[in-house]
Amino acid sequence: MSWKDHGELFVRHRKNPILTVEDWPYRANSVFNPAAAIVDGKILLLVRVEDHRGFSHLTVARSDNGIDGWEIDSKPTFFPDPVNYPEEIYGVEDPRITYVDELKKWVIVYTAFSDSGPLPALAFTENFRDFDRAGPVMPPDNKDAAVFPVRFKGKWAMLHRPAPTVHTLKANIWISFSSDLKSWENHDVLLYAREGGWWDAYKIGLSPQPLHTPDGWLIMYHGVRQTTPKLSYRLGLALLDLEDPTKVLRRSEGWVFGPREPYERSGDVNDVVFPCGWVVVGDELRIYYGSADTSVSMASAKLDDIMEYIMSVPNISEDLPETRKRNNKERNNKNRDWG
Repeated sequence: MSWKDHGELFVRHRKNPILTVEDWPYRANSVFNPAAAIVDGKILLLVRVEDHRGFSHLTVARSDNGIDGWEIDSKPTFFPDPVNYPEEIYGVEDPRITYVDELKKWVIVYTAFSDSGPLPALAFTENFRDFDRAGPVMPPDNKDAAVFPVRFKGKWAMLHRPAPTVHTLKANIWISFSSDLKSWENHDVLLYAREGGWWDAYKIGLSPQPLHTPDGWLIMYHGVRQTTPKLSYRLGLALLDLEDPTKVLRRSEGWVFGPREPYERSGDVNDVVFPCGWVVVGDELRIYYGSADTSVSMASAKLDDIMEYIMSVPNISEDLPETRKRNNKERNNKNRDWG
């Protein structure tokens, strides 16, 4: 059965879920929402692990094939340090990792759970054993953040998702810029949650880190529609301009992956597929995702098929409310500079 038959682009691995709490070398409640990278020829997952207090930390799991034979660190790899970083008092969650060639380091953007709510924090590593924390980079409530691997007009860029304090407002994906990866400015909405009955009409947020392709920066985002008491997290795609990541070129109208299997429909949080990482293996793009906030699963698609799909969706339409807002801004800010 092809993805067109059931509305999904990615195919689940037959061994899903590929990591569960039963695989863990120490006591934990659940394992989910991993970042992903290829390091020294192995698939490395930086997995969110929740303990029996409800607090989270991050642990590395490595595999030659990214499916089984996992080597999991015997103790937490990246543990909250609330004494020196009080924003981590209730744990660290949902990392996204980006290799920045200019720095020769991995940049980890993770959610620190402070006593005022979640916020993005940043750390650097060369080996996933030693970490240099930079501390919080945005105030709460904010999460779902990742950096691009290159500068734009001399500035680093980060995607993130502030949560509005007024519950009637929608949660959108924002973009911000920085000269030093610590102080951020020029904040603006990149993608708006849609209106009305769309699958992503209540809130959206970045999933894995941006991925460079010849046609643009590919991003995957999760969307939620609140039309009933039940919420369901589904995934869509968008394409950003290579030279100017504030320009959204294309955006999928329907979701490309959503909770369907029992391990995605039932768990600590039902009806959730939540990837924080993806990697390209040969001609295949793999997403590693949290299943119902309980386990780790993997799904994949041919990268060529993904790009064919995203290039086939209409260019951003003048009829969409979020686009009208952006076009109005662009007409009023023709000479905008990030500096």
